[in-house]
Amino acid sequence: MSYIEHFQLEREPFSNAPDARFYYNSEQHQQALLRTMYAVDSSKGLAVVVGGVGTGKTTLARRMLDCLTEDRYQSSLLVMVHSGVTPEWILTRISLQLGVDNPAPDRLTLLKQLFDRLLEIDESGRKAVVLIDEAQMLQTRALMEEFRGLLNLEIPGKKLLNMVFFGLPEVEDCLRLDEPLAQRVAVKYRLRSLTCDITESYIQHRLQIAGATYPIIPIDIIPDIHTFSGGVPRLINTICDNCLFEAFLRKHDRVDKQIVHSVAGDLGLLPHPASSHFVSERAEEDFDDIDEMLDSLENRL
Repeated sequence: MSYIEHFQLEREPFSNAPDARFYYNSEQHQQALLRTMYAVDSSKGLAVVVGGVGTGKTTLARRMLDCLTEDRYQSSLLVMVHSGVTPEWILTRISLQLGVDNPAPDRLTLLKQLFDRLLEIDESGRKAVVLIDEAQMLQTRALMEEFRGLLNLEIPGKKLLNMVFFGLPEVEDCLRLDEPLAQRVAVKYRLRSLTCDITESYIQHRLQIAGATYPIIPIDIIPDIHTFSGGVPRLINTICDNCLFEAFLRKHDRVDKQIVHSVAGDLGLLPHPASSHFVSERAEEDFDDIDEMLDSLENRL
C-alpha cells in the first residue's frame, strides 16, 4: 500500500514534476501571466520573468505555453539545460520550432529563412512567440547579441518575434552583457515566495485536486510548513510529500505538528543554533578578558 491508497487519494498531490492539473493561479502568477501575455499581444518584443529557485517559473512558462493557442500563435518553449549552448544552436533551434524547413548551415541564409517564415506567420494573423526557460544559463555576450539580432526581425510598426525569458535573478546579469538588449526589456515581473495565507490555499488546492475528502494536513500546522519552506512552492511540495509519507508509515490519518518538525529536521530545514563549541570558545575568551582586567586592578592596588 502507498500513502495515496492510505489517504484515499486519486493521485500524488505534491509532486514537483510539472502537471497542469495542479497549477495554482496565485495572485502573483496571475499578474505575471497577464503581463507577459500583454507583452506578446502588443508585440513588445522581450519580456522577462525573474524568480528565486522553486518559485514556479517553469510552471508559469508551461502555463503560458498552454495559453498560446495554435489559432492565434506560433509558439515554442526552449529549456536551457546547460551554459554551453552557442548562438548557432539557438538560431537553428528557434528556426526549427517556428517551422523553418531544412535550416541552412549558413547563418545569413538561415536568418533569411527565419525572416520569411515570420512573415508567413504574421500574414496568417498569428504571432510568433519563443519562451526561454532557465534563461540564466545564457551566460555569454554572443548569445545576448544573437537575441538582440532576432528582436530586430521586424516590419514597419511591428516586431515579428516575441520572446519571454524565465530565469533566476542572475538572468539580469546575463542581459547586462549586452546593454542594448537590456534596454529592450519591455515587461519585467518578479516572482516572490508565498505568504502564509497563500501557502494555506496552495496546499488545500493541491489536496483537493488529488481527491482529498478531509483535511489531511490541518490548517493549524500550515504556519510551520510555511516557516520551514520559506514560502517556496517547491519546498512546500517536498515537505508536504514527506509529511504524508511519514504519516502513512506511522499509520496516522492526518499530519500533525510532530511529523512536520521531524520531516523538517530530516530535510535540514530546522534553524541552526550557534554551535556549543563556538559559544564555549567565546565564553573562555570573555573569562580571559575578565582575568586580565582583575590582574590589572590588583597591580594598580
